[in-house]
Amino acid sequence: MIRLLVFGAFLALVSWLLHRRLTHAVGLGPRGTRAVAVALAGAWVLALVGLGSGEVFDPSWARGPAFVGWVWLAVMLYLALGLLLVAAVSGASRLLSRTGGGESSGPGLTRRRLLRGATATVVLASFTAVGYGVGEAATPRVRHVRVPLRRLPAEFAGTRIALVTDLHVGPARGAGFTREVVSAVSAERPDLVLLGGDLVDGTVAKVGTDLAPLADLRAPLGVFGVSGNHEFYAGDGGRWLDLWDRLGIHTLRNARVELSRGEAVVDLAGIHDFTSPAPYEPDLHAALAGRNPDRLVMLLAHEPKQALEANELGVDLQLSGHTHGGQMWPLGYLVPLQQPSATGLDRIGETVLYTSRGAGAWGPPVRVAAPPEITILELAVDPG
Repeated sequence: MIRLLVFGAFLALVSWLLHRRLTHAVGLGPRGTRAVAVALAGAWVLALVGLGSGEVFDPSWARGPAFVGWVWLAVMLYLALGLLLVAAVSGASRLLSRTGGGESSGPGLTRRRLLRGATATVVLASFTAVGYGVGEAATPRVRHVRVPLRRLPAEFAGTRIALVTDLHVGPARGAGFTREVVSAVSAERPDLVLLGGDLVDGTVAKVGTDLAPLADLRAPLGVFGVSGNHEFYAGDGGRWLDLWDRLGIHTLRNARVELSRGEAVVDLAGIHDFTSPAPYEPDLHAALAGRNPDRLVMLLAHEPKQALEANELGVDLQLSGHTHGGQMWPLGYLVPLQQPSATGLDRIGETVLYTSRGAGAWGPPVRVAAPPEITILELAVDPG
């Protein structure tokens, strides 16, 4: 609740700044000013419902208004970025005009008209981009990726791994979205299914049923999962993992299992998220303890940055999510400030890393220039 109040105060401040920029700066009349104020106040309420859905508010009634509220936050982001750009250009133009010897009423009126046009363009572009992003986020696409590995046994060549991360069901999406993802995975008939964390936002009591379709996942080599950071945000991290186990998902809690095909064996290890609180801190040393170092080992770890330690400990392949590929342009440019890889196939030292953009979306159910994905990884022997 405290987090909701803090966010509410912050959003109120941003809404007030947007109101001034959308009304006073362009000289909007009294009637238009009141209309903008009412719209922003209503959007603020819906955004609060969105922020609290799944943890404070029950999604059974809150999911509809929460969806709208989260979408508005995406619009707010683009409005803020666009209006900041307009303000910067306008301020620079005014400074240059004054430096050149003052301005007459004519040029001032011209700038006011240009400001109104630029503001209208930003508003239209913001709603258009977010409208596109809502459609883009609605249906994750299946992405096929070939992964060459130097130590892969010949028996495992052609093994198909379904990697599903970052569903984020609860506040804006429910069991129907989970069911669509499960159906898409099942249609691919993978040999192994790996769930890379951040499947939910909220508590087990309010959101647990939204993961029920995961019980239908099947694969010859098994279905495994690890925690992400969001499983712990509502203080339910351990309970979420217990629920996954009841759904037939083998949770890897700093643990390792052996996978066999014919006479060949590889290791699959899984660790908790990089930021997990006690007693769930990630422990790769414990996960790899006692293994045969001559065997290939795959690691399921939520954050790409965990590949730095994985490389030091001889992990051949790490599979991660977390970044969403930035989710909404231009946020993707910020990902490298925190993670060594934003999306796709990469290499950290001797460790091959694949980072999924994730199937869902955190917060706004919006994807712009970072489409959601369900990844089918096909393992291959790298002769080099």
